[in-house]
Amino acid sequence: MVEPSDKRRTLTVSWRVRLATGALMLLAIVTISVTNSLLTDRFTESTRSRAELRIALYSGNLLAELRQNAIVPQLLARDPTLITALQTADYSLSTQRLISFVEEIGAASLMLYDVDGRTVAATDRNRLGANHRSDAYFVDAIRSNATIFSTIKMEGGGYKFMYSRRIQDGGATLGVIAVEVDLQKFERAWAGISDAVIVMDSSGEIILATEPRWRGLTEPEALSTQPARTAIERAIKVTADWTALPPDAYLQGEAVMRLENKIPFRGWRMTSYTTYASVREKVNGVLALEVMGFAILLALTFYFLSRRTAGRLAIFQRESAKLRALNAALQREIAERKRVQETLAVAEQTLEQSSKLAALGEMSAAVSHELNQPLAAMKTYLAGARLLLRRNRPEEALSSFGRIDDLIERMGAITRQLKSYARKGQEAFSPVDMGAALASSLSMMEPQLRQRQVQISRILPDAPVMVMGDRMRIEQVMVNLLRNALDATKSERNPQVEIMLSAGETATLTVRDNGPGIEDLDALFEPFYTTKQPGDGVGLGLAISSGIVSDLGGRLTARNGQGGGAVFEMQLPILGDTTNVEAAE
Repeated sequence: MVEPSDKRRTLTVSWRVRLATGALMLLAIVTISVTNSLLTDRFTESTRSRAELRIALYSGNLLAELRQNAIVPQLLARDPTLITALQTADYSLSTQRLISFVEEIGAASLMLYDVDGRTVAATDRNRLGANHRSDAYFVDAIRSNATIFSTIKMEGGGYKFMYSRRIQDGGATLGVIAVEVDLQKFERAWAGISDAVIVMDSSGEIILATEPRWRGLTEPEALSTQPARTAIERAIKVTADWTALPPDAYLQGEAVMRLENKIPFRGWRMTSYTTYASVREKVNGVLALEVMGFAILLALTFYFLSRRTAGRLAIFQRESAKLRALNAALQREIAERKRVQETLAVAEQTLEQSSKLAALGEMSAAVSHELNQPLAAMKTYLAGARLLLRRNRPEEALSSFGRIDDLIERMGAITRQLKSYARKGQEAFSPVDMGAALASSLSMMEPQLRQRQVQISRILPDAPVMVMGDRMRIEQVMVNLLRNALDATKSERNPQVEIMLSAGETATLTVRDNGPGIEDLDALFEPFYTTKQPGDGVGLGLAISSGIVSDLGGRLTARNGQGGGAVFEMQLPILGDTTNVEAAE
């Protein structure tokens, strides 16, 4: 029978438990509400500050690019070479001169028009011969003494930005120099951020945007491309986020803060839209910790009170049952880990064996790939020698046999190179004339060149271009680049390969073709990556060539040309002037 004192003590404990629980819940609600309000305002302000700094930086970069390119027409309009070319109508070196300027300037392209508006020189050779007599940027430049800026809307929805200026000599107008400004690179840079950015001209038309479909629209039209949420949906979202921040705008149905910055250039403006997602993530992270803390505190309170009211025997029994279950689970986990360790050891042994087999296969494929070219050439020379002997022309046949002997020596050198490549050993380098090595490589490719009607143009400097390296390995890289260029132009009606050798801070060999270009630049130099048909190649030429150039202290790069096709560049450290070359020899 329960004593009255025990009954009163039970009622007192129950009343205290209810009061403590209510007070704890009220404290939790107040704390979470105050924390949510303070942190929301703080994180919103910091997000806005970062967005303001970001849009100021973007505006400054855009303005700097425009101002930098605005000076270029004024400088090129005074270039004596271009003035002489317009006076004499000799434009043989004008395009090359513009190409030499475009990489230093950072512009998209440079064009030179004569007084009739015909393109006589351009960094993009596909534009040569085009007539721009009626275009606004040509007409305005002819009529004005200042540099003209033009915004040209393209058919695909994009924009082209150009600076143009008249070229004159002694009061006579000779032509116009035009510079195309590459502002699309800012759109490509903005593509990696979470904010939406637009640039509008003085009429409010969007000319640059992170969303290509916004170009040519006004800001209200761009924002209305996706319907905003209804008032009920917004209210539900606000309640779910525990905030009542007034949004500046709605972008694709999501509340965003809108920031605008004026660009001091022809009334342009830049606007950015930043979501509140980062604010909510930070605030919700802190609130989650607070809720977890109060939940733990409440659980500890209930546990303490329940422990006083429950019998010790029942508690001990439950704890004993839990311990037995944990012990059994621990034994199962130990057995499972032993089994996994045994399986892992077997997998490691299998992986090691597979790695050895893969390395052996890669070396076999490399030997087959590198010896295929000399073998094909030897077959062609043997066929020619057989025909010459039948025609009683032994002297010419001996010349073919001499070339076959050179190819055999080359095959032996390739085998030694592959062994050295596998050992990663060092070899003695000597001065190498890049022009002579290129001539030898073209001689190596002579049988393939005879079979194909390929237009090959070479641009070589007058002075020798000397590097320190292994001539055989350098020729190996050149042959691989030339062979890839020939293979890339198989489907072209008028195949063309352009080879340019230049000397500056480095010795640079450029091989350009008019083929379909490169689809995957990232995987281009990986072993066994190829776009050729089965039997035409195994995808090791560029991987081996990249390793050779890297061993020689240079680098091998690839890109797609502006007018189509692929462009490969081999850059090696230049040896120096002729005196240094003679001393090295």
